[in-house]
Amino acid sequence: MTVNQKEISARGITPVESRAAISLASIFSLRMLGLFLILPVFALYAEELVGVTPMLVGLAIGAYGLTQALLQIPFGMLSDRIGRKPVIIGGLLIFAFGSVVAAQADTIWGVILGRALQGSGAIAAAVMALAADLTQEHNRLKIMAVIGMSIGASFALALVLGPIINVWIGVRGIFWLTAVLALAGVGIALFMVPDPKQSVFHRDTEAVPGQFARVLANRDLLRLNLGILVLHMCLTAVFLVLPLALRDTAGLDSASHWKLYFPVLMLSVLLMIPFVVVAESRRKLKQVFLLCIALMATAQIAFYVFFQSLWGVAFALLLYFTVFNVLEATLPSLVAKMAPVESKGTAMGVYSTSQFGGAFLGGVLGGWIHTHFSLQAVFLFAALAIGVWLLVASGMSEPRYLNSYLLRIGAVDAAQARELELRLLALEGVGEAVVVVDDETAYLKIDPTTIDMTALDEFFVARG
Repeated sequence: MTVNQKEISARGITPVESRAAISLASIFSLRMLGLFLILPVFALYAEELVGVTPMLVGLAIGAYGLTQALLQIPFGMLSDRIGRKPVIIGGLLIFAFGSVVAAQADTIWGVILGRALQGSGAIAAAVMALAADLTQEHNRLKIMAVIGMSIGASFALALVLGPIINVWIGVRGIFWLTAVLALAGVGIALFMVPDPKQSVFHRDTEAVPGQFARVLANRDLLRLNLGILVLHMCLTAVFLVLPLALRDTAGLDSASHWKLYFPVLMLSVLLMIPFVVVAESRRKLKQVFLLCIALMATAQIAFYVFFQSLWGVAFALLLYFTVFNVLEATLPSLVAKMAPVESKGTAMGVYSTSQFGGAFLGGVLGGWIHTHFSLQAVFLFAALAIGVWLLVASGMSEPRYLNSYLLRIGAVDAAQARELELRLLALEGVGEAVVVVDDETAYLKIDPTTIDMTALDEFFVARG
């Protein structure tokens, strides 16, 4: 049944889609909050554990990244076989169990085991696949954006709440709290997340095994994967030593760390806006991207130079979080722009794996450097790593300012699919078009400033 695309778009997000966005974002938020609440306080707490060394503190903080990197794509594929909700609920229960293990641990190795179990509840791919099941193609980007924003908000909230909650219940209590948050996520999955009419494979949000070689051979995507790896490697490494620097050299009591994090995070959100406006509205994405990498290296050098000064650390932290926010938002946008149109889900899967792998490496390498050199040497390591990233990123191709767009085109054969591709590519504003017969979908990249949406109406077929 052919329908008018504008009529569908005019309906906006449906109640089911709104409910899906809120509930899935809540699950993601609760899980990420649980992971990151200990980030600003664990290095201080770990001093009380049996067998602790700076190296093992780093391993404890980063352990979740290794298991999550290894399991997130396989769990996404498993959700295609046994269903999205069973994988999500199972992952949350594993996460809760890992939290309990960490809460009861008296040794650093017990915490390492608990953190590794937390990461084993790798539900990100399954959540995204369920979001795709529950949304219409023209609304999918909006729903994914809501989920993405919830992750960023959870991270910022965790940095502020971690030191406050630590005063009330300690890090053991935080681990127990994360278990409760995970169980709350199970309740949301059972009673609030809608059940999809059908679960189908979505190559725009899920990894396709046959596409891995193509994605891994793409130099621009490799640069971006290195970027997210370095970004999260340095994030983990910095928070291995920053709480110690604030307490021991800058003279800020651990219970008051939130008083620094809160205003810095709020101001950094405001300061990032001009960068985003220039990058997207004025189409200076590559230039802003490279500038932010350079400023991030500068922030690490500022940490290295001023780590004994509270005002110096505050300045470095403000600069760091401002450009971190920009890069965290820009990198997935660049992946979507650089990835072949039919390989976006695979590219994002590899990208996410690189992100979690970076968190693990940051813990291990940061802990090793802290053990064998000094606290401030970790900041120098981060500056050097970001400098290498800047050199690699400078060779990146200029991105095309195209947005992903999906069209349900109904059942076609191979010859009709090729004809549709040619007709779609002939439209002004269509940069890429691939029709996948098995998906009954055309995967497009379009220029929103020149595309004539009315011209796409005749290709659209409503689901059902």
